[in-house]
Amino acid sequence: MFIQPARQPSTPISNPFAQDMLAALRNRPRWISPKHFYDARGSALFEQICALPEYYPTRTELGILQRHASEIAALMGEQAELIEFGAGSLRKVRLLLNAMRAPARFVPIDISGEFLQQAARELRQDFPRLNIHSLVADYTQPLRLPSLPSSQGRRIGFFPGSTIGNFQPREAEDFLRMAARLLQGGALILGVDLIKSPDMLHQAYNDAQGITAAFNLNLLARANRELGTDFKLDQFAHYAFYNAPQQRVEMHLISQCRQTVRLNHWRFDIAEGDSFHTENSYKFTLDGLKRLATQAGFTPGPFWIDPARLFCLAWLQAPA
Repeated sequence: MFIQPARQPSTPISNPFAQDMLAALRNRPRWISPKHFYDARGSALFEQICALPEYYPTRTELGILQRHASEIAALMGEQAELIEFGAGSLRKVRLLLNAMRAPARFVPIDISGEFLQQAARELRQDFPRLNIHSLVADYTQPLRLPSLPSSQGRRIGFFPGSTIGNFQPREAEDFLRMAARLLQGGALILGVDLIKSPDMLHQAYNDAQGITAAFNLNLLARANRELGTDFKLDQFAHYAFYNAPQQRVEMHLISQCRQTVRLNHWRFDIAEGDSFHTENSYKFTLDGLKRLATQAGFTPGPFWIDPARLFCLAWLQAPA
């Protein structure tokens, strides 16, 4: 239940995070986009997750890139512009940049501005001749990219980490359609997590050190810091499980007591056992990935898969 104030709030809610949190508090079931994980603290915690022994996606995808970077670079061609969606620490893209033939420009896009700018500064030290145009933006929304120089090669997208799995199926198709338009005549290099043992998935999202739990809980801590909410953080529990019929891992935050949370001038009652659904991570089959890419307008090209068949890096040719 939520209690509407007798008077209107003194300040309209225009912040996208505040709007989404208000909707999550009002609606049932409660759901908020995982893009709001990534403030500076959340981005740093995610980098810790990527190094955990239980979290296989990062090291597996890095291994694929290390083995096939030269082959991928040959497909990209000379003087390509590389666009990375959800750039993060820029660790994986270094393998591509080292293999590329005279890259014309690199455009990393991320919603976490402070984290992106720091990563871009570090990248410039290692690639001093590379034209880097960092873009602080929500790549799930319509994007305006810098115009292509006339002498430049093709525009290539890079979307690693199986972040595509955080979208609902229709949202994933919408994103890929948008990417196909942006990358017209180029291609998208897409990382996807493959279906595997539920036990392995459970361990990956419930690590022994509790880093994933801290990452999940930071979403509410961020709301307390930035929006003035008063979530009782020590009364929420991290809960992650594999939903086999939906082929996805779900992450939730479960309230362990009855509490009232304020946002602006509203108050919301949260019952013991109430859940905030904070993330889905869909897992893919190769056939399912090909169908999704084709429906979005891409032509599936080579797929690179690790020996254990945990993860796939796909070349998707964009329409001309």
